[in-house]
Amino acid sequence: MSNPQPLTPEEKLASAKKQLSLPLIVVICGSTRFMTEMTEAELRETTAGRIVVKPGCDMKSPHERWSDPVEAEALKLRLDDLHRAKIRLSDEVLVVGDYIGDSTRAEIVYARSLGKPVRFTHPEVDPDA
Repeated sequence: MSNPQPLTPEEKLASAKKQLSLPLIVVICGSTRFMTEMTEAELRETTAGRIVVKPGCDMKSPHERWSDPVEAEALKLRLDDLHRAKIRLSDEVLVVGDYIGDSTRAEIVYARSLGKPVRFTHPEVDPDA
């Protein structure tokens, strides 16, 4: 008789989501220059019955929270970590926009390394296409 392998954290999360009958969770990725398009994608995904998470800050727009360059850099690092957590939580990734920068490219690589399906509003920008 063999001992079953303990579940990985990812397997535990998937099991919990299934037990809770949660809808598909989609994380939106892309340059914050596409915030308007992200909001439209959020609307489409939500009305299709999916839970949507997306960037919560547009650091390209002026705001007192990131007006100090030193604090802004520290915040950017924290937000990048937070977004990777959103990717881990999600069932799939939706990349919005017709441009893929370094940050978005890294998010795509990260999502794929976790086995997450990645969709694109503009499939022609898929770096693996």
